[in-house]
Amino acid sequence: MRPVLIFILFLLIYQQRLTAQDTLNFNKTEIIYGRKDGMALTMFMLAPKEHPNGKAIVSVVSGNWNSSYNYAATFVNSAKIYIDRGYTVFTVMHGSQPRYAIPNEIADVKRAVRFIRYNSNNYHIDGNHLGITGTSSGGHLALMVGLSDDKIDSASKDPVDRVSARVQAIAVFFPPTYFLNWGQQQMNLSNFQAALAVAGVAGAFDFKVWNDTVKLYQTVNPQMRLEIAKQISPIYFVTPDDPPVFIIHGDADKTVPLQQSETIIKKLKEANVPNNFIIKNGGGHGWKNRDVEEKNFVDWFDKYLK
Repeated sequence: MRPVLIFILFLLIYQQRLTAQDTLNFNKTEIIYGRKDGMALTMFMLAPKEHPNGKAIVSVVSGNWNSSYNYAATFVNSAKIYIDRGYTVFTVMHGSQPRYAIPNEIADVKRAVRFIRYNSNNYHIDGNHLGITGTSSGGHLALMVGLSDDKIDSASKDPVDRVSARVQAIAVFFPPTYFLNWGQQQMNLSNFQAALAVAGVAGAFDFKVWNDTVKLYQTVNPQMRLEIAKQISPIYFVTPDDPPVFIIHGDADKTVPLQQSETIIKKLKEANVPNNFIIKNGGGHGWKNRDVEEKNFVDWFDKYLK
């Protein structure tokens, strides 16, 4: 092919890309919010080009407690309904199982919230108006961030650690909430290794602690396993000062029992925490045209992030 033709082809492709970018209603920026084990923890900031409202939504990129760069593309698309209302959306990717278990993932998402709040002026948002959302394991992590104690490491050399991980509103789809009673009383999901392996989530429950004597992470004993299962169950962290919680769950979900949402909603009501609960008739672990229900989440954030 002649050089002139190659140059013309390049210009056409470049112009097409510019046109595609111009049709987007937001600017997309990748941000490193932390590092661990020599690797970067990243998120995308999706900032509306027009009429920003100065508030932000943290969208937890997670499924089966896995998170990935490629998976984030789906979350970027679903973020548009929030961006249309003026929200800046941060799609947060966390360390994934099987390398990192659930406690590590909770810490990652909390780190992301702190980082966003610490840098809120740079992102042109109000750090005191943050909502969080997620689906399935992402919903679980969102609830853990929103409901658990907001412990600040005031002695840390990293200024981000000295900032609150508190959010002001939560809205999630079909989240796990109660690992010690999974669908029925006294069924501790973390003990069913065979079932977890079949489901592809055994690594999420592969709890380990550091042994300074042998310089290794070692598997915990049964008693500690039980305690950690409690520590990662959002239901144990419900208190009257929690932010408002909205949950949508299908009554035909065979992956995460409807009981998981019903139980925590009952707990939220007992604590007088503002809440809303929609049961999707015939809804499984996800369904088509879910954005119809997700528009309710946008209204929820409008109400409680005002």
